Amino acid sequence: MSWDWEKLKEQQQAKRGTPPQVDEILNQLKKFKLPGGLFMVIIILALFFGSSVVYTVKQDEVGVVQRFGKYARTENPGLNFKLPAGIEKVTKVNVKRVQTEEFGFRNTQPNNRSRFTSDTENIQVSLMLTGDLNVGLVPWIVQYKIKNPFDYLFMVKEPRTLLIDMSEASMRTVVGDRSINEVISKRDEIAVEARLQLQKELDDASSGVQIVTIEMKKTNVPGPVQPSFNEVNQATQEKEQMIYQAREDYNKAIPAARGEAERTIKAAEGYALDRVNRAEGDSARFISVYNEYVKAKDVTKRRLYLETLKDLFPKLGKKYIIDSDMQNILPLLNLGNQGGVTK
Repeated sequence: MSWDWEKLKEQQQAKRGTPPQVDEILNQLKKFKLPGGLFMVIIILALFFGSSVVYTVKQDEVGVVQRFGKYARTENPGLNFKLPAGIEKVTKVNVKRVQTEEFGFRNTQPNNRSRFTSDTENIQVSLMLTGDLNVGLVPWIVQYKIKNPFDYLFMVKEPRTLLIDMSEASMRTVVGDRSINEVISKRDEIAVEARLQLQKELDDASSGVQIVTIEMKKTNVPGPVQPSFNEVNQATQEKEQMIYQAREDYNKAIPAARGEAERTIKAAEGYALDRVNRAEGDSARFISVYNEYVKAKDVTKRRLYLETLKDLFPKLGKKYIIDSDMQNILPLLNLGNQGGVTK
């Protein structure tokens, strides 16, 4: 049964109200007399090449265009054009989204990205040897974003794996230079130093990754050694308390001893100065007497004699002076008992 194409189109036009220009287009297409299969192939090819030429880059992305596999250019956000597929290829890279890698613990969020297959492997990453030969559990988070799409895509084969390995190496290096007490109490300082070291390593490797921040989680020691570690901390605190007490006693005793020593020294210096001055005075007086004695020996002898008697007689008590011609001194014995007073 043959169909009347013209009659059918007129009926459809009457029913749908098709504009006249559509009929003209259909008539023009019928003049080409193309087979149905070839016509469909042409339409599919046109749609395919059209969709591969025009593409859109989001606001937080850039488009990296490769021509026959070689880097050609980087396109900014918006509507862009490229050569058809097979000639140029575009890879969209998000340069503003902050990505996260976690080490030493497993996040409970369902969309968490982790390369660890078990909790045991996850904990092993956080086990680190400190500078004082202790073992600590050091979990941390690395937040990063892509700053150079070209380096990120073409300079490193697996940027995420490189980031994870270098993060572990940098953190172990920083922790290995500190004691376990510093690792526990100075997490912010460790995070800053680890970020600087990790960024330097990534820049040297041309990874195209920028470290936004490193966040240190709660640091502790493994469970089996926790009681021993607590005992060590207690002993350390007692040691520090004893040292503090000793320093307090030292600060009390040493200044007092120094003051006493200073006082003794000053007293000795004063005594020595007094003795020296007295000796110098006595020496000067003796020299002056000797000089006068040399000038008049008899007068000086007599003066010295009289001065000596003056000092000596008051110490002798009662004295009786008698004449050399007196023969009997018995009457003189009662001179002190006059008036009936006996001494």
